[in-house]
Amino acid sequence: MNQKILKLENLLRFHTICRQLHSLGQGKTLTQWRHVFSSAYPVWTAQLYTRPWETDVLFGAALSQYRLLVTKKERSRKSQLSSSKSKKEVEVWIGMTVEELARAMEKDIDCIYEALMNTTVDIDSLEAESHLDEVWIKEVIKKAGMKLKWSKLKQDKVRENKDAVRRPQADPALLTPRFPVVTIMGHVDHGKTTLLDKLRKTQVAAMEAGGITQHIGAFLVSLPSGEKITFLDTPGHAAFSAMRARGAQVTDIVVLVVAADDGVMKQTVESIQHAKDAQVPIVLAINKCDKAEADPEKVKKELLAYDVVCEDYGGDVQAVHVSALTGDNLMALAEATITLAEMLELKADPTGPVEGTVIESFTDKGRGPVTTAIIQRGTLRKGSILVAGKSWAKVRLMFDEHGKTINEACPSMPVGIIGWRDLPSAGDEILEVESEPRAREVVDWRKYEQEQEKNKEDLKIVEEKRKEHQEAHQKAREKYGTLHWKERSFIKYQEKKKQKPLKPKEKAERDTHVLPIIIKGDVDGSVEAILNIMDTYDASHECELELVHFGVGDISENDVNLAETFHGVIYGFNVNAGNVIQQSAAKKGVKIKLHKIIYRLIEDLQGELSSRLPCTVEEHIIGEASILATFSVTEGKKKVPVAGCRVQKGQLERQKKFKLIRNGHVIWKGLLTSLKHHKDDISIIKTGMDCGLSLDEEKIEFQVGDEIICYEEKEVLAKTSWDPGF
Repeated sequence: MNQKILKLENLLRFHTICRQLHSLGQGKTLTQWRHVFSSAYPVWTAQLYTRPWETDVLFGAALSQYRLLVTKKERSRKSQLSSSKSKKEVEVWIGMTVEELARAMEKDIDCIYEALMNTTVDIDSLEAESHLDEVWIKEVIKKAGMKLKWSKLKQDKVRENKDAVRRPQADPALLTPRFPVVTIMGHVDHGKTTLLDKLRKTQVAAMEAGGITQHIGAFLVSLPSGEKITFLDTPGHAAFSAMRARGAQVTDIVVLVVAADDGVMKQTVESIQHAKDAQVPIVLAINKCDKAEADPEKVKKELLAYDVVCEDYGGDVQAVHVSALTGDNLMALAEATITLAEMLELKADPTGPVEGTVIESFTDKGRGPVTTAIIQRGTLRKGSILVAGKSWAKVRLMFDEHGKTINEACPSMPVGIIGWRDLPSAGDEILEVESEPRAREVVDWRKYEQEQEKNKEDLKIVEEKRKEHQEAHQKAREKYGTLHWKERSFIKYQEKKKQKPLKPKEKAERDTHVLPIIIKGDVDGSVEAILNIMDTYDASHECELELVHFGVGDISENDVNLAETFHGVIYGFNVNAGNVIQQSAAKKGVKIKLHKIIYRLIEDLQGELSSRLPCTVEEHIIGEASILATFSVTEGKKKVPVAGCRVQKGQLERQKKFKLIRNGHVIWKGLLTSLKHHKDDISIIKTGMDCGLSLDEEKIEFQVGDEIICYEEKEVLAKTSWDPGF
């Protein structure tokens, strides 16, 4: 800018010099004319002749004005630059909270509230943890006179994926034959466990509560021919659908057991569906063929409706008629299974890191977390580092289904594993890693990933709730917008009055309609089954079912303390509660309910829910009478309407409740003030007798043909409408 001013000054000086030289050249001529016109036109002559110094003054004044103007412009430009430089830059991101925005701006939270005061945001519902929309973040930054800078990501850095994954498929040349994993499936009480007992020469069924399987068991069976088969025995009860699905996912062959005297049932159909979903071939075992009412052909025909076509009907499903009780034809079933396994050419890679699946998990009092697993790849040895779900283990001990310690487990073998830091869930994938730090890294990543997913879900729910609240607030503002401020204040006062806090009595009544429960089970699969049943609960309008805590293992003092805090009930399935625990629970008023059969536990839970419901009042009719005539009697100064009646049914008892029915509608309920037979006051009028009666409400007018009903109210215990489906 200074260089421009200098150039302009030089240009003006050059122009001035040119004017002076020009005036000197014309000086003589001007002198001559000056004497001629000086006397006649003195003023004009003075104006005609311009002196050089006057020109300099003119240009100097213009130059000074120009300098002043330029200086002002430069100063204003500098002030704008300085003001723009002084604006603080605030880094923001989508979904940031009020507290995070205040921290980023280095302001107090009140500044955020103040900036949003005259907007559509509901300030009353805005908390420090509330998430702000993009438009409100911009509004706050603008009002604070700051600059906005969007961050690509929230301040947390993106973590590198540290998860463990399965290895790529092995070279077929490295694969070796393995024995099949066979899952026995079917309806409850169709003889699945008895069938397995005969194959294993053991008595598992006799030890089961209620005679039904309630766990998934993995057993290695050696046949007389030298062949080995790993059997998975899945529960047939309706409650254990998840266990059956899990058994189908890790198996090679499904043995579908159907009772010849019972036919295809609900869980039979479900088992067929599980096998189809897992794309696993089926071998049909028609059990109880030793019974007189057995009809194997009927079973085969019924299965046609579910696309299970036996070889007799041109299909590819082998059907074997067996009797688990007598052991008839069991070897034929085993041979059919082995034949199908040979056709499938089952092979696995016994080398490299181990891969497998958790079949069941539980906590043992002396050994800690224990899992039953099926090895699918590699060979498991003592000291191996395993990861499953959000838990890891250094294998301390391995044992078979008999509890015998083993040193290694190859593919298709069921094995019990001890050494877990936490209890993994049934169905979790087992992967071997190189070291303990690597195992911790994998578990940390999985926990972080789960937390991130939860945060996303929570944010979505919060956003939905915020939008709902904002819409409700907008409607409320529109509702109050046309009202005078006094009317508006009065309506708000009335609304707040309705929202007064509950009294202790009202709070106690509300608490009776909530049932907090704690679930403890012996194994992870049992707890899962109970929770799945609870998911079907659909009677929250009657009594809210609140799950406070669930876990695997015996009932502990912490469970009792938790139940005391929430006024809840503890349900234990196949677990124990020591004498000390039971005494502590009795002292604190906590109910502990232990069960060994799952449907008994659910029945108990239904009963507890029903006990929380208010009793229903039922009317029991004692007698009926018809009005034959109406008249009035004078008592003092009042006229009292009286009905002349005849008892048609039962009897009328003066101390009971009555109702007046006209044309099928109840027009009055209450008590009698008098009941007379002729002129005598009596307490009971029986069938066929005439009487006169008056009501406790004088305004009621009787009409001939009305009916008088005598009844009593009885409280009846309510029953929950929840039906778990079995």
